[in-house]
Amino acid sequence: MVEQVYELFALKYAELARPARQNFIFQDIHDGPMPLAYYVRVARSAERTVVIDTGFSAECGARRERRILRDTGAALALIGVDVGAVGEVVLTHMHYDHAGNFAAFPRATFHLQDREMAYATGRYMAHGRLRAPFDVEEVTGLVRQVYKGKVAFHDGDAELAPGLTLHLVGGHSHGLQIVRVRTRRGWVVVASDAVHFYANLRTGNPYPIVLNVGELFEGYRLCRRLADSEHHLVPGHDPLVLERYPPPRPELAGIVACLHEPPVS
Repeated sequence: MVEQVYELFALKYAELARPARQNFIFQDIHDGPMPLAYYVRVARSAERTVVIDTGFSAECGARRERRILRDTGAALALIGVDVGAVGEVVLTHMHYDHAGNFAAFPRATFHLQDREMAYATGRYMAHGRLRAPFDVEEVTGLVRQVYKGKVAFHDGDAELAPGLTLHLVGGHSHGLQIVRVRTRRGWVVVASDAVHFYANLRTGNPYPIVLNVGELFEGYRLCRRLADSEHHLVPGHDPLVLERYPPPRPELAGIVACLHEPPVS
């Protein structure tokens, strides 16, 4: 099959004010503000549109005191994507901010790792600290999607389509997967929560929500290997993404980043 070339977008839908000390395991850093940005991402070619993660709902955001700027459907509409027409969604993992809003995608098949569903519904969820990043309504809702035949499971690495591959990394969550996308500037890795911030990767000091630190560090190595360069590796929650990549239109600056374009800084 001919390898496809994709446009790749990051769309900010929510944010959270946060001090830097909460974004690293090892507390040997200078403190100060270091907010989280919440994104959904879209890989789009002439043949297909794939949404990567679905964000969280207004109800979930209010309960967790996260500020939603626009819902997932409104964010996708900014680049001309109709949420009701999307046929494929990659869920990098099942934490509340990545696997909510799936009901807004009535035609979608959801791509998920076997290990993630087993983790989110298994014995480890008896521990409060481990289940905290999950939303029970979203988890049970995705189980219902399984019974509707709407979930495609993967056991490790997989080619979703020519030019778009999935890679199991674990670490942050047991079945976390990253997405490698062929763009006109080369192979870009959507690291999701394998790398929260550029600073986590640069310093080797990980984000503190993690199931297996060893897998997390190996995930850093895999991200670097799969990306054409460190400028082709995009972290999951860093506001700097919107500064480093251009918007598709000037009025979308600070909202949408074109990851298929070279970084501007």
